[in-house]
Amino acid sequence: MTPFGARIRSLRQARGIALKQMAADLGVSSAYLSALEHGHRGRPSWLLLQRICGYLNIIWDDAEELAELAKLSHPRITIDTAGLTPKATLLANELSRRITELDDARLEQLLRLLRG
Repeated sequence: MTPFGARIRSLRQARGIALKQMAADLGVSSAYLSALEHGHRGRPSWLLLQRICGYLNIIWDDAEELAELAKLSHPRITIDTAGLTPKATLLANELSRRITELDDARLEQLLRLLRG
């Protein structure tokens, strides 16, 4: 599940909205909305993101946060280290190889370190 998908699911469930109902109201299939929530689909389009914000009555800072989560929630990423140092390439490859072994505490440590 992506950060965006988890947030959408949390907001939807907090409002007591069934996935099927929300999908129908947004004009998307329930399979697509489920895949978006579970991280099996890439980022939503800008238009769909705006429709979701309107549907869930999300405004201002919360809408900006959701848009940022959408940007950071592509389930399959590529890191281009061409032109970077060998250490940068090593880091990208090591993270790719070992990310499934990291628990939430270690992931949080790495995120804090990267965010400075």
